[in-house]
Amino acid sequence: MTKLLAFHNKESVKKKYIKRLEAHYKADEIIKGKYWVGGKGCAVGCTIHGSDHGKYETELGIPRALARLEDGIFERLPNEDAKEFPLRFLNAIKVGSDLSMVAPKFIHWMLVDPEDGIIKFAKKKEVVQAVADLYQRQINGENVAFDDWSAARRIAASAAYAADAASAASAASAADAAYAASAAYAAY
Repeated sequence: MTKLLAFHNKESVKKKYIKRLEAHYKADEIIKGKYWVGGKGCAVGCTIHGSDHGKYETELGIPRALARLEDGIFERLPNEDAKEFPLRFLNAIKVGSDLSMVAPKFIHWMLVDPEDGIIKFAKKKEVVQAVADLYQRQINGENVAFDDWSAARRIAASAAYAADAASAASAASAADAAYAASAAYAAY
């Protein structure tokens, strides 16, 4: 697989999408809840004029996982902040950057950060840690097998069903992270 470089290592690509987003911002066309309808849309919609997160890879050289992350953050921001977020997101990315480890590092942090991570709230900390360990292996450059991600998902899902409601939410989050990773791996 060819390594993605942000904006395909071309300033002209970044400028094209910044210009597009600026026009949507000025026309008040950045909205929540719709990808791309009638010239209006969400962060992803206004960036690629569609809903296919994979186009971030082909058009912008940005991993689709980051498009999904941008999408999730955008939809949960207050409206005023959400309208500015797509421009802030793209402007923060340096042309030619290798962003391949951003999502794994973010998910790892989300799972095990002692102050803000899921593990802080989990009763089945070992389940959350097991998923985080897979991400750490990936961050360290190891090619983690699809079967490893699948096994972690099964263990996390099993723990979610066996646990009480508060712990189930934590284990389910870990299961979702493992599932997302296994699905992303399968896509390649």
